[in-house]
Amino acid sequence: MMRTTTTRSLYFENSIGRIWEEPEGYVRLEYRAGVREPVQFRAMLTHLAQAMGRHRWSKALIDQREMTPFTPAELDWMANEWLPSAVRECGYRYGAALVAHDVFARLAMNQLVMASRGLAHTYRTFESEADAVAWLLGQN
Repeated sequence: MMRTTTTRSLYFENSIGRIWEEPEGYVRLEYRAGVREPVQFRAMLTHLAQAMGRHRWSKALIDQREMTPFTPAELDWMANEWLPSAVRECGYRYGAALVAHDVFARLAMNQLVMASRGLAHTYRTFESEADAVAWLLGQN
């Protein structure tokens, strides 16, 4: 008998943030404020990809509202290693990002969006969580 979950469940948590599995069929990454330690940052995104692969989900809501800007090293790793792998191996196709309050974090996210253009993946940025979720749920 299959059990349907109607509440979110915590998948992973560390100093960078939390990953939730949402009952509507996507993962949610909530970044914490502050400096990110590189090993913790890579662990967080590795677990994000694993959560999508585990469920065969293609969608993620990325809550960057409290996030500080990505460093050049973080951007390089995400654009050239993590994102291509998450798309190819885990089926990551749609990312809805709740934009950061920090203008420099917004600019860093724009760099990642530009770097991902050649992949079978779409990022959209949103001010409103309701709009972000509606867009994600409308993707097939």
